[in-house]
Amino acid sequence: MTLRLAALVTGLLLVIGTPLAWWLARTRSRLRPAVEAVTALPLVLPPTVLGFYLLIAFNPRSALGAAWLDITGQTLTFSFAGLVIASVIYSLPFTVQPLQAAFAQVGRAPLEAAASLGASPLDAFLSVASPLAIRGYLSAAVLTFAHTLGEFGVVLMVGGNIPGETRVVSIAIYELVETIDYGQAHVLSAILVALSFTILFALYLLNGPGRAR
Repeated sequence: MTLRLAALVTGLLLVIGTPLAWWLARTRSRLRPAVEAVTALPLVLPPTVLGFYLLIAFNPRSALGAAWLDITGQTLTFSFAGLVIASVIYSLPFTVQPLQAAFAQVGRAPLEAAASLGASPLDAFLSVASPLAIRGYLSAAVLTFAHTLGEFGVVLMVGGNIPGETRVVSIAIYELVETIDYGQAHVLSAILVALSFTILFALYLLNGPGRAR
């Protein structure tokens, strides 16, 4: 379930984060600092604070929670769907910031050259900007996936600890420690450490100074 959650959140955020990062990298709007601050907010907010407000927003008596309940017949609170939405919000900066930096490095010259050859803005983005920003996409995907693997406070507040529905590895480790089952806690923790290290090692290896830009 943890891997499924991380993979789904990563995929969704690459789709959602790309236009936002592109806008932030190129806009001269006065709203940019405010949008950047909101995007980066999960980096500094305690997870329990964010989880608390998401729990309020997902409540069946709220507008969002009630609409979701009417459409799907299920609540957003204490459900896998709620975990996905909460994780998307919590991991947003880990996708947007690497993409924004990559798009900023692309600059305007390649896009202007593509436009002079008759490429539409969308075509220039897909055929020029995206390939040039491939390292940003790689970093965003890896960091988002790794960050989602280790989420605890937000997923506990929104999803609780329902076996087969919302119990992810971080919650399972917490429960094992509470029941003084340190052996199993060691096993799950070691797996998480090894997986996270492998993911980050691969990222730094691919992005090392010896690689062509």
